[in-house]
Amino acid sequence: MSSTDAARAPRPGAGGANLTHVTLIAAAAAMGGFLFGYDSSVINGAVEAIQGRFDVGPGTLGFTVASALLGCVLGAALTGQIADRLGRLPVMRIAGVLFVLSAIGSALPFGIWDLTAWRILGGVAIGLASVIAPTYIAEVSPAPYRGRLASLQQLAIVLGIAASQLVNYAIAQIADGSAANTLGPLQAWQWMLAIETLPALAYIALSFFIPESPRHLVRVDHTDRARQVLARIEGPEAVPGRIDEIHRALGTEVRPQLRDLAGRYGLLPIVWIGMGVSAFQQLVGINVIFYYSSSLWQSVGVDESNSLLLSLFTSVVNIIGTLIAIVLVDRIGRKPLLLTGSAGMTLALATAALAFSNATGQGEDVALPFAWGVVALIAASSFVLFFALSWGVVVWVLLGEMFPLRIRAAAMGVATATQWLANWLVTVSFPAMSDWNLSLTYLVYALFALLSLLFVWKFVTETKGKTLEEMQG
Repeated sequence: MSSTDAARAPRPGAGGANLTHVTLIAAAAAMGGFLFGYDSSVINGAVEAIQGRFDVGPGTLGFTVASALLGCVLGAALTGQIADRLGRLPVMRIAGVLFVLSAIGSALPFGIWDLTAWRILGGVAIGLASVIAPTYIAEVSPAPYRGRLASLQQLAIVLGIAASQLVNYAIAQIADGSAANTLGPLQAWQWMLAIETLPALAYIALSFFIPESPRHLVRVDHTDRARQVLARIEGPEAVPGRIDEIHRALGTEVRPQLRDLAGRYGLLPIVWIGMGVSAFQQLVGINVIFYYSSSLWQSVGVDESNSLLLSLFTSVVNIIGTLIAIVLVDRIGRKPLLLTGSAGMTLALATAALAFSNATGQGEDVALPFAWGVVALIAASSFVLFFALSWGVVVWVLLGEMFPLRIRAAAMGVATATQWLANWLVTVSFPAMSDWNLSLTYLVYALFALLSLLFVWKFVTETKGKTLEEMQG
């Protein structure tokens, strides 16, 4: 799967798209999604221990947890320009190095603000990876398989989330059930954060074994290399027409700038729609589950060990929903999945709000009656399932394919930065909102889920089966 291998023509008689080859390429690129999921979620198991170690209140704790998202906004906003100047693969390598540095720094902080700074650096890496993976995968994928291949990004994200929860649970168990306990020279939560260096190094290595995007190669006048990559991916008979298509789509543009996104209403309508789906993906509160689920369950009377186990169970549900989406996204289309997910999330979040309204007690003595605890668990799991089989996968697929090629990288950067900004707003506000009224907090998320349904119904256009060059605005 090296660049040299990618230059070779398909086996005689293979004909058409080389699905095995392109799947391996997409899976390697999606390793950035694994790191995205791991880095975003690993903090979940460390929240309570970090609060105890540095003796901080919920406001400071919320800012520290959410601080990575500020870096995500910066990383996502810069990715388009860096990717169009240097190429898609160099961005992956830069992100990988930043993941390594952030993991080491976060595991060995001197104080809460030092930890916050390292989390922001990790966020820059997540922002880079979250833009470049779907962009790259969309650009190397044949149209009939693009939805499923682009879904590998979200599958990698949820596997990263699940891996972080499994690591958190295993380390906590080794440390006698608590992330605050000492394990060798470090506390358990520090090991949780440090282990990320291993997949980050693997991501850097994989980036040297996949070819550059053929669309980027055409953009920078490396047409012969683009032909070689396309011949390996789509078959030699498709190359002349595909090269011409890419040239036409690029027009006279070489390196798109943010100003190219300007339109009648400040931005082009398609950019506004991309920003809208990005924002709604986060405003439904999904990352509250993955950043705070352990402390959330503890806040209603579940002990730490069982709360980590419930978080792991939620990650398994997330994987199941993602696999369902991968099967359906190219069969029934993007828009039907989004509408189904919005309806299911609205109902699940409203049910969770009802369950949490039945919590009894105050402060450290709060508890959820068993029956309502079961309802809350079913509602939370249903919410994750409906999100995973719809918005979790489809938004990344759409963002990789909905924008015209001449502005794709720049528009992806703006849309993804919007997603991270919305994610930050939800994450930083949750500790204070949940302390105020957990039930009403979930009702707010239910309202956003309902609004997302109306937004998709009105503004989102189906993209199933179209080539990237056919989507010109």
